Amino acid sequence: MKTSLIATALAFAAATTHAADIVDTAVSAGSFQTLVTAIKQAGLVDTLKGTGPFTVFAPTDEAFAKVPKDQLDALLKDKAKLTQVLTYHVVPGKVMAKDVKAGKVPTVQGGSLTVATKSGVSVDMAKVVKADVVADNGVIHVIDRVLMPN
Repeated sequence: MKTSLIATALAFAAATTHAADIVDTAVSAGSFQTLVTAIKQAGLVDTLKGTGPFTVFAPTDEAFAKVPKDQLDALLKDKAKLTQVLTYHVVPGKVMAKDVKAGKVPTVQGGSLTVATKSGVSVDMAKVVKADVVADNGVIHVIDRVLMPN
């Protein structure tokens, strides 16, 4: 009897818990409020809640704070430019830290990120400060600055 109750409880827990998507994972982390606001402003919520998979290089609130306030405010008001900047942070597919290789990586925006693996992983001079935050539709790698496409 005791074993069947445990099995039932485990089955219920497995059925009622699910991994969160990229957006929900960023929201629950608590350190991506500016990024989440920008994703909403750009109309990218549904895309990043989609099936993916996506690899997102996610700047923290501290990273966004490094952008001069007037520039950040202007960016948040320019949906087209904001979309370009945000999609530059997204790579198609799910790339875990162990699979990262140095070189050029195409982004959803259409440009390419330059990935370096000396002294840790960096993308376009932004350092990956936390890797492999797994979501059900991809992975987030936390970075310390906002990436700007050329």
